[in-house]
Amino acid sequence: MNLLTPDPGLLFWMVLSFAVVFLLLAKFGFPVIVGAINKRKEFIEMSLLSAKQANEKLAKIQEESEQLLADAKAKQKDIIASAMQEKQKILEAAQEEARSSAKQIVDEATAHIAAEKDKALREVRSEVAALAIDIAEKIVGEKMSNTAEQQRTIEKLIDEL
Repeated sequence: MNLLTPDPGLLFWMVLSFAVVFLLLAKFGFPVIVGAINKRKEFIEMSLLSAKQANEKLAKIQEESEQLLADAKAKQKDIIASAMQEKQKILEAAQEEARSSAKQIVDEATAHIAAEKDKALREVRSEVAALAIDIAEKIVGEKMSNTAEQQRTIEKLIDEL
């Protein structure tokens, strides 16, 4: 019983069955396997090419989106600058309107004060004149005639004071 040394007949049949299986595989199996491998290789190459094209498209889309974002930011800055200018114009117009309104109010108040002052002076003069006439009548003891002349004389005396 020799386990490590094969029998020559067994060896012959093993080589013959190996050759038949190899020939059958070479005739029918290997072309199918090689064809499947080639198809798989083509599929992988096409997938890689598609992935490369997709990456290029994605890069182009990213560039376009970055450009659009930059344009949007520039437009935003322009709009903000325009709004700030408009705000400044509105503030200046409101300040100018407030100044003119305040000036008008001050002018009206000044005119009103001057009118009231003149009125008060006229009233004071007429009161002083009436008092002077009353005092003069009491001193002289009689009524003076010609009130218009009295009035002029009293006004002249008041102006001299």
